[in-house]
Amino acid sequence: MKIYLAPMEGITGEVYRRAYHTFFEPMDKYFTPFLNPNPKGKFSRQEWNEILPENNEGMYTVPQILTNRAEDFIRLARQLKEFGYEEVNLNLGCPSKTVVNRKRGSGFLFYPDELNHFLAEVFDQLDMKISIKTRSGKYDQEEFEELLDIYNQYPLEELILHPRVQQDYYKNKPDWTTFAYACRNSKNPLVYNGDIFCAEDYKIFQEKFPEAECIMLGRGILMNPFLPAVIKGKSTFDTKKIATFCDHLLDAYIEKSPEEKNAVVKMKELWWYLGKNFKNSEEYLTQIRKSQTIREYRMAVECLLKECPYE
Repeated sequence: MKIYLAPMEGITGEVYRRAYHTFFEPMDKYFTPFLNPNPKGKFSRQEWNEILPENNEGMYTVPQILTNRAEDFIRLARQLKEFGYEEVNLNLGCPSKTVVNRKRGSGFLFYPDELNHFLAEVFDQLDMKISIKTRSGKYDQEEFEELLDIYNQYPLEELILHPRVQQDYYKNKPDWTTFAYACRNSKNPLVYNGDIFCAEDYKIFQEKFPEAECIMLGRGILMNPFLPAVIKGKSTFDTKKIATFCDHLLDAYIEKSPEEKNAVVKMKELWWYLGKNFKNSEEYLTQIRKSQTIREYRMAVECLLKECPYE
């Protein structure tokens, strides 16, 4: 089973990816949070850090692009190719209202004819691997049949399907009936994404879809970075390693930003997920959320790891 790291805006950036790759079971692919094409072909400092080859050394990293304009996608993809990237990914999955209202991300799915023309131009002009990360529609799972007919017209490197519609956001359950339909009818290699949070979730998925060869993990990794190793039967949760990983990650964030509050905010975001692993941790997680300085943050984390067993 191949395992990919999902792109999660504000969390799985280059600092997190490098730290994860150093400490845990390496991913087969790492996807960057989405890049917004700039009309002048320029990158923001954050985007520059995401794509610099030295920040992704030793990892198969796939830049993800968010746009509904073929010319912008093509221009940015060609820039990324000059950096040595072999593959780019089109974001058709982001459910955020600010993105959807601009007809991007999963908002583009509501315009299948325009999407088809977009893909036709992209595949006509670009000579590189192109994958798509998609939801199954905007309002209804039945929309996916038309979308898959469109995707099947093009030689995608992979089709990554999160079988929720945009209106679901992250509520309800991924629709496995839709994924089963994709398994039967997709002409492109298929990747599953959605709600695999533990080894038991993976076991249930594998029993349902023994033909699946690849999954993408997002929130499950943030909750338990040992998950890919556990799935492969290599490792279990190790609190000491979590402590070392968090220290390393905090130091890396401090190095990136001279203001300590920025590093603390990044670590708070991670602990919102990671804290779900520890029993009776509410008091210490509250202290982490309220921490304003690195010292306060470190003390709260140290107490949590000491007092709260992994469950």
